[in-house]
Amino acid sequence: MNILITGGAGFIGSHTTDALIQEGHHVRILDNLHPTIHPHGKPPYLHPQAEFIMGDVRDKQTWIKALEDIDAVYHLAAYQDYLTDFATFFHVNTVSTALLYEVLVENKRFNRVKKVIVAASQAVMGEGRYKCPACFQRDGQYFYPSIRLERQLSRGAWNHLCPVCDHELEWTASDETVINPCNQYALSKHSQEMIAIQLGKRYNIPSTVMRYSIVQGPRQSFYNAYSGAMRIFALALFFGREPLIFEDGRQVRDFINIQDVVRANLLVLEKSEADYQVFNVGGGIAWTVFDFYNAMQEVTGRDLQPVLAGQYRYGDTRHIFSDTAKLQALGWQPQHDVKESIRDYWEYLSGQDAQADILAYSEKQMKQLNVIRKASI
Repeated sequence: MNILITGGAGFIGSHTTDALIQEGHHVRILDNLHPTIHPHGKPPYLHPQAEFIMGDVRDKQTWIKALEDIDAVYHLAAYQDYLTDFATFFHVNTVSTALLYEVLVENKRFNRVKKVIVAASQAVMGEGRYKCPACFQRDGQYFYPSIRLERQLSRGAWNHLCPVCDHELEWTASDETVINPCNQYALSKHSQEMIAIQLGKRYNIPSTVMRYSIVQGPRQSFYNAYSGAMRIFALALFFGREPLIFEDGRQVRDFINIQDVVRANLLVLEKSEADYQVFNVGGGIAWTVFDFYNAMQEVTGRDLQPVLAGQYRYGDTRHIFSDTAKLQALGWQPQHDVKESIRDYWEYLSGQDAQADILAYSEKQMKQLNVIRKASI
């Protein structure tokens, strides 16, 4: 098959490219090499057999050029950050997805496209599904909290409380029916889901949406502040700097190895049962941020006391964990654990020319934007 991957120079896209080429497919990459992710231009890890087009997914003519002779599309290009340029999230994520379907519908020569796979995010589920241990046995009711606001976080009150009895809520795994996007990124990703599934059905373009949890492994950008705990902790340990842990470190996260994501991507390409479906893609084991940092120290052999100073990133979820039973029903299982992800990323970091000021720059930028704040506790 001839396969187009938007954002193919990025983390998930480049690994998916490698796997598809190994399977015998021809891959065309469309990427704008945004300097936030690719400050040095075209990355050297791109597969030499992949065709490369420099272009922007917000441009219709670029789509027309990129879709020529294509049989399937992975639309992975996205904008993700903590920045307050809200419109950019929708220009890049939502408009690009609408343009993809617009071009496919308007041009009969693109009828050969038999599958579109769109990257969404666990963020679509927002804070996810919770229950009250005091009330649940009586009423069986779940809660879907909204984003925590400043009046709560500024007091260092990290956890969600039951609206009935004020008991601390407990997180539970969230399946694909949970939809509660609470920030600009999540809202744009949910719009992509709706465009793909609804326009796909309407115009008979088999489409699948993948809600990735926190994907980890080599090639993950050092420069994107949004990329999370792996990047923050690895850079801190690498340069001998005590890492900052937000809130109380007991936040629950769902980490998944890049190779498991790639296997999921390839599986849904071939499975007709995946058409017009949304799938969670998660690691299957819940980790607290503290436990994850301890695992990083163990794997890397570095030992640094983290800084716990009541700081928080405004907009973060408290807990989120994906139920992947639906994807597992197609025959997929996560096979790589978190420690393997850490080893692979550490090896990758050790071979790169990473600069010691990357972390400081990101923290300074987020503080200037009032994303990183401090509770009065």
